[in-house]
Amino acid sequence: MRQTLADYAKIQDTNNLYEQDYLQWVAVTLQQLRDRNYEKVDWENLLEEIEDMGKRERQAIRSNLVIVLLHLLKWQFQPEHRTGSWAGSITEHRTRILNNLVDSPSLKNYLQTALEWAYPRARQQASDETGLMLPIFPEECPYLVEEILDDKFWPGNQ
Repeated sequence: MRQTLADYAKIQDTNNLYEQDYLQWVAVTLQQLRDRNYEKVDWENLLEEIEDMGKRERQAIRSNLVIVLLHLLKWQFQPEHRTGSWAGSITEHRTRILNNLVDSPSLKNYLQTALEWAYPRARQQASDETGLMLPIFPEECPYLVEEILDDKFWPGNQ
């Protein structure tokens, strides 16, 4: 016999469901909230998931910034090796950041902090990938947040 969402929503212990079938746990939890069946909601896991959502959004910003910065540095400091792949990566990861900001405008307040975390990593990776000595790349990020996200900004282009 196949169980329906309503059957799952009757489950007393959704903690086990969380461990066994995450997506089903999400569906059941949503249904319980919609039904205002608050006493059956797995509050511990729900609160943890909500907290993790914020962490994932900030992590996505940092990760995408590293990639944009990496390719901007390579673009600027190895102009003879510029490729469509670098340009495409810059555009793609700028778009990802901008999409995050559209969905969560409060992340704009986090961009400078994320940049301070991302730049040293991008700088090191640029050195590793290009074979250029680390001191060739500026210690402080040479780009403003606005430039990093600007589709018209390409360092070293005149």
